[in-house]
Amino acid sequence: MNDRTKPTKIDPDDIGHNESANPSFDSILAARLSRRSFMLGSVGTGAMAVFGGVSLATLAGCDSDSNTPPAGLASNETLLGFTAVSKSLADAVVIPDGYSYSVLCALGDPLRAGTGPYGNVGLDDDYENRFGDHHDGMEYFGLSAAGTPDPASSERALIGMNHEATTDEKLSSFFLFANGGTSSLPRPAAEVDKEMAIHGISVFEIKKNAGTFAYVQDSAFNFRIHQNTPVEIHGPAAGDDLMVTKYSNAGTMTRGTLNNCGTGKTPWGTLVSGEENWAGYFTRQVGDDAARTAAGYAKSVTSLNRYGRAEGKASRHGWETGGAEDKYRRWEISLAGASADGSDDYRNELNTFGYIVEIDPYDKSQAARKRTALGRFAHEAAAFSIPVEGKPLAVYQGDDSRGEYVYKFVSAKAWVAGDASRADRLAVGNEYLDAGTLYVAKFNADGSGEWIELSIDNPAIKNYAGYPFADQADVCVNSRLAADAVGATKMDRPEWSAVNPANGEVYIALTNNSNRTVATADAANPRYYSDVYGTSTVKTGNVNGHIIRLREGAGEAASTSFSWDVYLFGAESGAGSAINLSGLTTDQDFSSPDGLVFTPSTGICWIQTDDGAYTDVTNCMMVAALPGQVGDGDTVTVSGTGVTTYRGKLPTADTLKRFLVGVPGCEITGLCESPDGRALFVNIQHPGEATAQADIADPTKYQSHWPGNIGYGAGGNLARPRSATIVITKNDGGRIGS
Repeated sequence: MNDRTKPTKIDPDDIGHNESANPSFDSILAARLSRRSFMLGSVGTGAMAVFGGVSLATLAGCDSDSNTPPAGLASNETLLGFTAVSKSLADAVVIPDGYSYSVLCALGDPLRAGTGPYGNVGLDDDYENRFGDHHDGMEYFGLSAAGTPDPASSERALIGMNHEATTDEKLSSFFLFANGGTSSLPRPAAEVDKEMAIHGISVFEIKKNAGTFAYVQDSAFNFRIHQNTPVEIHGPAAGDDLMVTKYSNAGTMTRGTLNNCGTGKTPWGTLVSGEENWAGYFTRQVGDDAARTAAGYAKSVTSLNRYGRAEGKASRHGWETGGAEDKYRRWEISLAGASADGSDDYRNELNTFGYIVEIDPYDKSQAARKRTALGRFAHEAAAFSIPVEGKPLAVYQGDDSRGEYVYKFVSAKAWVAGDASRADRLAVGNEYLDAGTLYVAKFNADGSGEWIELSIDNPAIKNYAGYPFADQADVCVNSRLAADAVGATKMDRPEWSAVNPANGEVYIALTNNSNRTVATADAANPRYYSDVYGTSTVKTGNVNGHIIRLREGAGEAASTSFSWDVYLFGAESGAGSAINLSGLTTDQDFSSPDGLVFTPSTGICWIQTDDGAYTDVTNCMMVAALPGQVGDGDTVTVSGTGVTTYRGKLPTADTLKRFLVGVPGCEITGLCESPDGRALFVNIQHPGEATAQADIADPTKYQSHWPGNIGYGAGGNLARPRSATIVITKNDGGRIGS
């Protein structure tokens, strides 16, 4: 999610920014920018030159000039052969001619036998046994006819799906309640219980029936993870003093997983889910800083402030006011007990959130595991390097807040191909994800980059004046502070990461950054400009975002050096060339890239948007791309900032094309496909998000009525909008995107 259409609402995915003194690299002081052709006339780009220093040989299957299908596609199939869809403000999902879609599941649909249909008027309960809200990242896990794991199955599967958040205003998730819910404190326990249940993860079975996928309501595989579900803590921080709470004196357990955004799929067949903006769900009282300092917890104040939990800062939903029960009190994280270690209160509860969480979708008896070795921050997706026998695995991650960092984890264990088929999948995860090295990225002005080790043995961390790190567990729990210490590059909201299966290069969506200025522009984040939204609102910064990509040194996942360029700059097609640096046309232009997924069957890179800067012209969208490789473009000096950056080869109508446009207020997020490439699953998150809570009694004022307005579920043309998953197929039975 990005800037909301109505300024009265808080964007829960853009609520924090890096306030540390750590500078952006290669910062430039320049004259104040005044450009955008819509406002002050077009300004051309600066000098261009041939890209130097990081040129790479074209790898098989990724020739940027070719539209030849990769192995597995029929010779008569042409990737991106569909006609681009136009921009749209309609309350309808728009896809190309020759394609169809159906709704697979939506908020509140039952996941257990005996759970009734969703009424969608705010009277439903039992959300622990229903799909949660804000469908987000998801992954496909094939099932055989016998119900055993089968990665090749396109007939039966499990889907593991995040439920990031809920549509809310003034505390309450108002579409869940008949009267819009309570907009003041304290919150009723019944409301809090519903909201805690709709966050988390769903795992559910899907099966083809007469050639069409449907979910299986009474499947024995179906399960939910919500905020009262026990979850294990693994890795360096497990059992550490920083994890001790009243719930787990041993510091090895917590409850739930929260604000889950992007996902990933491990080479051994498990789901990994990123906890994103979890910090805003907690609060602590005014005076807690002094209490902690007096009790010898002064360093915890530094950590809490760095993660956005200053004393007196209100929580997002006020869950801590639901009652005296422990499940409510845990959201109030002030020092309240007399213990020396936090075993009698929840002063350390915040430390148990902010991780990559691993789940075995095939075995609901196994508790999910938070992998602390991968660091703690506002996680988006976790993208794995291409496994190579005898070589370690890398996991690429972004921290989605303004001015935060890009991270990589490299496993201590080298990949063993046989581990891909082991039945003890979470035990395999222990071997690859609990021990290894965490790095943070520094992007240099010459197109090179370096991975800086975040280790207690790094002198910059061990001797950091800003925070006294105790050990490696402390480094993992306070990864942002460690990254500050080593001078990592502040980025424009790193969102999803994805690995190109053709060549192993890593793509990272940088959604936007309203804090970017001329003075802080740098080669990896080179734009600052103004954008008019509607008729009067002016947005500034890196308004439309961009996608950066990197190539590891020698192609090795464990390398500590890389080359990089900017694959695409988001922009409106009519913007001047100083903004529209990728030369996007009206069939390609997009703003605020967020979701980023390569589909294995075709190698297409799908770019999903979560936008608030172009929604005066079009709803959020999904574009399909056939990218080349790092170094296939040129350099460009950005007018207004004077920064020279590295730009990927400009897209053509054959390499970048709009495939889908969503409904008003929605974000397009999450994507997976059947192994045969003939079914594509996509999430339409928070349709009608800009609806005002005060308008709950008047359905004619809802911003969207989807999917009720297409006949799915209760409510018809005046239905309350619901987050939902759709499945897209091609009418001729072909592969999606051809």
